[in-house]
Amino acid sequence: MSPITVSKITSEEDLSRCVNIRSKVFIEEQNVAIEEEIDGLDGAADHYLLTLDNHAIGTARVRYLNDVAKVERVAILKSKRGFNMGRRLMDYIRDDIKKNPAIGLIKLGAQIQVIAFYEKLGFTCQGDEFLDAGIRHRWMNLTL
Repeated sequence: MSPITVSKITSEEDLSRCVNIRSKVFIEEQNVAIEEEIDGLDGAADHYLLTLDNHAIGTARVRYLNDVAKVERVAILKSKRGFNMGRRLMDYIRDDIKKNPAIGLIKLGAQIQVIAFYEKLGFTCQGDEFLDAGIRHRWMNLTL
């Protein structure tokens, strides 16, 4: 079995690896405009990197809004989906967020096609469908 690691990044080099994954998934694969993907909020977020054999294959960022952790930009390279990589990434992020006793809720905007994935992780849908970058989403919450 190949070594799989998830870590909270600390270097500009690793942030670049995260942005590269997001560019491949959101801009190239899903046709999100670069201006929407690169939104200027990366500096206000914690970033996580998932690697397989030291190759960057997944990422996400978390911004903290009072007592809410907002998970954003969750992306796994297309060739690595369906192998529980997203679960590994999200489990690590959830456990890291739980270290902060002030946070009581994790929130994310899930693309419609991945709602079932987040439901398996314990998230529940909230509110109506909405468009983000022209893609259908729903808000999902996980109470800690």
